[in-house]
Amino acid sequence: MEVAVLSIQGKDTGRKTELDQSVFGIEPSQHAIYLDVKQHLANRRQGTHKAKERAEIAGSTRKIKRQKGTGTARAGSIKNPLFRGGGRVFGPTPRDYSQKVNKKVKRLARRSALSVKAAEQAIIVVEDFNFEAPKTKAYADVLQALGVADKKSLLVLNANENNVYLSSRNLPKAQVTTKDELNTYGISNANTLILSESAVASITSILKQ
Repeated sequence: MEVAVLSIQGKDTGRKTELDQSVFGIEPSQHAIYLDVKQHLANRRQGTHKAKERAEIAGSTRKIKRQKGTGTARAGSIKNPLFRGGGRVFGPTPRDYSQKVNKKVKRLARRSALSVKAAEQAIIVVEDFNFEAPKTKAYADVLQALGVADKKSLLVLNANENNVYLSSRNLPKAQVTTKDELNTYGISNANTLILSESAVASITSILKQ
């Protein structure tokens, strides 16, 4: 599959780049995408939530009323979970939410996500570029020229271009990453995938089997 390479002004440069069928044209595995996205979101959870249970509440353990004859349920202490200020029953405790997905499944998931975007014609290839200084308007103008200013976009660079990344941070629908940090969630979450010309070859060499 050949795709025209555009300039950052949105114009055709006259060059074309090949999207390898083994990476951008496979039969997508929706289950692999699901597993990889689930792992990505789970690994982002801090797991620092904590609620005090009955044994951790500060308070007296004195029996607050006699066992029988009150006409109400028996109660052992003021820390009873049924009372206001008492401990919480089975409250959340710190835990590790991280999950494991095999490397081959993750690679399949990324190839599947890229193939979905290619089938939807939601991939744009642009020439390699950088900015002299971080400037939000400069990157906003690039998105406007490419016709994706009002869509969620993910720009994938071959190497870390700090000025491009800093220029995108104030745009809520724009994300910038590198080929090494590209993940299935980022691909699937974007409406349009923007690949730098050199990143296409790098992604293909990483994911091609």
